[in-house]
Amino acid sequence: MSQPASAKYLQSLFGLDGLTAVVIGGTGTLGGAFCDALAGAGAHVLVVGRDEVDGNARVGTIKNAGGSAEFFRADSTNRADLEAIVAHLDKHGRNCDVLINGAGTNSPTPFLEITDEEWDRIFNINVRALRLACQVFGKFLLDKGRGGSIINIASLSSVIPLSRVFTYSATKAAVLNLTLNLAREWATKGIRVNALSPGFFPAEQNRKVLTPDRVENIMRHTPMNRFGNPEELAGAILLMASPKAGSFLTGENIVVDGGFLSMTI
Repeated sequence: MSQPASAKYLQSLFGLDGLTAVVIGGTGTLGGAFCDALAGAGAHVLVVGRDEVDGNARVGTIKNAGGSAEFFRADSTNRADLEAIVAHLDKHGRNCDVLINGAGTNSPTPFLEITDEEWDRIFNINVRALRLACQVFGKFLLDKGRGGSIINIASLSSVIPLSRVFTYSATKAAVLNLTLNLAREWATKGIRVNALSPGFFPAEQNRKVLTPDRVENIMRHTPMNRFGNPEELAGAILLMASPKAGSFLTGENIVVDGGFLSMTI
């Protein structure tokens, strides 16, 4: 039985058959959803993270659904680890058609109690690691001359400060700024660089700040009056990843927040 015309059309727009996606932070809640979406669209996915148990579990989920994936253990703050991923891709004749920089961490420390150690730790994971990945994979893409899509995970706090997460907000503002600069730098090289800013999606890194009073405030400020589900980020990810549907998309920050930023009073 042949595919209906609508299925063929959607496949032509969003299909990633034959492409390779690297998801740094793919062992996390949102990162895992990104992996599932990319594999579901046909990409071979490298699930990158430090937790082998979670990484292999995600690979198993993808393979059980008929997709293609492998786990690569790496510390995103270590340039040598990132270069090892590139060497692995090159050895197997693969490009990095899609790179998602999804590693991140958070802390609810009050501003006057933030230590140099905490500030440096959060910036190291949220900004330095992203900068390293963009350098390592960006050079790989430029040397190959095949282009690709880089998706940096930003935040609502990239554009508005959020209370109780001072350091995190500062790092995510940096992530968005770096994204815009790279989009301009590499626009003529076939490398598209965009950001995704999720609203409130409960995950391991933010559960510690979701106290009852904070949840109440979030719901009051979210027109849809609920948290997001990780699967609801798939559409935005596939748009930015697709070399066809997203071909003229670079330097953008796609916000998926249930209307949070639309609220004022």
